Amino acid sequence: MEGPNRSEAGDVTLLLVKAGGGEREAFDQLFPLIYDELRRVAQRQLGRERIRHTLGASGLVNEAYLKLVDQVRVDWRGRDHFFGVAARAMRQILIDYARKRQAEKRGGAWHRTSLEQKQLGFDSPLEELLALDEALDRMDKISPRMRQVVEYRFYCGLTEEETANLLGVTVRTIQREWLKARAWLYKELYTAPEETLR
Repeated sequence: MEGPNRSEAGDVTLLLVKAGGGEREAFDQLFPLIYDELRRVAQRQLGRERIRHTLGASGLVNEAYLKLVDQVRVDWRGRDHFFGVAARAMRQILIDYARKRQAEKRGGAWHRTSLEQKQLGFDSPLEELLALDEALDRMDKISPRMRQVVEYRFYCGLTEEETANLLGVTVRTIQREWLKARAWLYKELYTAPEETLR
């Protein structure tokens, strides 16, 4: 993820501290500083789907922002943590949208797609988007850190170094977790139940 210059990064950090302390007006000052980055995260998330959304990148940013503003007394651990939470909020908005669409549609054919190194759900239909979300919920029960690695690397687009810094572990640990997470998700999403019993 492209970062801001040092001065902007300092402003963002200061405003996050204030917002975490309950100063709602800090979010109003923060929004213009982070809007472009949030929009890139939103475009990345929308680009992974072939579902037609009535919600564009700007709308997704605005909805995520409203969710974030409603959170009070959050201990923001810096810019990367904020963008990780923002990416998770966007993912939840898209999942809610997919569930609503599926409830309206009821049915449709399941399309398999390949699980690539950095494109776990690229071009996924509604069913796969929901299956991925459910798999991440199951992953969280097994390894919350592995789920965080997927969210930060895949949804937010953080680098291995940024993810390692955010989670307080080594880059090598992130590489191992990312490899395990992809293998686990592939098994969960693309292996038929009877195959897993063999």
